[in-house]
Amino acid sequence: MKKIRLHRHSGARVTDTVSEIGGWVKKAKRGNRHACNQLAEQFQDSIFKMVFYRLRSRSDAEDLTQEIFLQAFKNLSRLKQDERFKSWLFSIALNRVRDYYRKKKLRSFFMTSIESEEKAGRTPEKKDDGSAGSLQRVIRKDFWKQVDMLLGKMSKMEREVFRLRFMDQLSIREVSLVLKRNESTVKTHLYRGIKKFRKETSMHDFLQEVMS
Repeated sequence: MKKIRLHRHSGARVTDTVSEIGGWVKKAKRGNRHACNQLAEQFQDSIFKMVFYRLRSRSDAEDLTQEIFLQAFKNLSRLKQDERFKSWLFSIALNRVRDYYRKKKLRSFFMTSIESEEKAGRTPEKKDDGSAGSLQRVIRKDFWKQVDMLLGKMSKMEREVFRLRFMDQLSIREVSLVLKRNESTVKTHLYRGIKKFRKETSMHDFLQEVMS
């Protein structure tokens, strides 16, 4: 399969019209390249941010975003309801992030002590500071330190719901579709997460800045 060409901040027109997105999906299923590009341009920024928030590595996030779209278009025929493309795409992204961490843990587990010493002796690579636009604010150490502190106080489901709702800006219905939970359950976990968030007043300004 050809590599999908993703353009960050391309200035392309985006739409929130479910029916229009559904129309692109129908055309993409028939092999229409333009429709595939329209879908990629519509969702590339939101998927990249979703992945970046979790990986915190710009280069890894870019690679994984590319893989997510390739997987989505390869398996597009499996999507039964075209208008649910967005939640389906986020489900793929979430699973790929989980796979990324599983593989990362597996590599760490099998790393020998000699390899660890060699790695420790190397000059550490300078991390990408994500200089493009608002990413400069997102990757600040103070921000992530407080995010980790807050999320660490939540249950696993509360963390997922909180991230998808506020960091990825999905609707309650979209979150329920991504996590395959009913909306009532999502709202319950979201409410619990919000209660814990409100206790951390130092986080309010940070998240408001990132969401703007």
